[in-house]
Amino acid sequence: MNPSFDNEAQTALAKVPAVTLGFWVIKILATTFGETAGDTLSMSFDLGYLISSMVFGLILAALVAAQIRVAGFHPMLYWTTIIASTTAGTTLADFATRSLGIGYPGGSLLLLLSVIASLLWWQRRMGSISVETVHEPQAELHYWVTITLSQTLGTALGDWVADGSLGYLGAAVLFSAALALVCAVWWRRLITPVVAFWAAFVLTRPLGAVVGDFLDKPVAHGGLELSRAGASLVLAVAILALILLVPQRAARRG
Repeated sequence: MNPSFDNEAQTALAKVPAVTLGFWVIKILATTFGETAGDTLSMSFDLGYLISSMVFGLILAALVAAQIRVAGFHPMLYWTTIIASTTAGTTLADFATRSLGIGYPGGSLLLLLSVIASLLWWQRRMGSISVETVHEPQAELHYWVTITLSQTLGTALGDWVADGSLGYLGAAVLFSAALALVCAVWWRRLITPVVAFWAAFVLTRPLGAVVGDFLDKPVAHGGLELSRAGASLVLAVAILALILLVPQRAARRG
């Protein structure tokens, strides 16, 4: 095969996956895993939210640095980084809403403003917040900062809704309906693909969070009270199987 052709094909691709149905299935499983794994460290091992956030934050920083250094899209590295961001988001959200004493409304508002600010700063610096532009270090850094903030926001939203009268299952239905609405308005071309992507990306996080809580929270609180470590292991195996079995391809540069 012509090496120059390979180089041209590589430079036409972004360093993130194409947005397909398989992408969203793995993303939801990854966010569910992030909830159970984050709770395992902060609660089961009694490390607390701040220490757990620091541990996951260091892991995330190392993975983002590796993601930026590699030349192209590597599925295993990408999804490991996503899992690290969603796990860090779990403990960060708990720290914001509980340890800081501002509650779910205050934490959700603070995190929502952070996500909006990150997107605006990315748009101003790079000219686009489309994932198809994620192929050079500055855009990648903006991407992963926004990803982590959106994961943290999603956790806070999920906890807020599930803590009310809906419970975990009711909250899961609500967020599933919200995702379906985003799909519908995107299908009717009432919003741009970029807006639809980021709205769906945020909403998949609370969906995964409430499903994760449903799996490991006590029966008295509406959960199944499964082992956090056991649930995390099952989810990890499912994610790994999908990464290996579902075709993974890089998004083309916009």
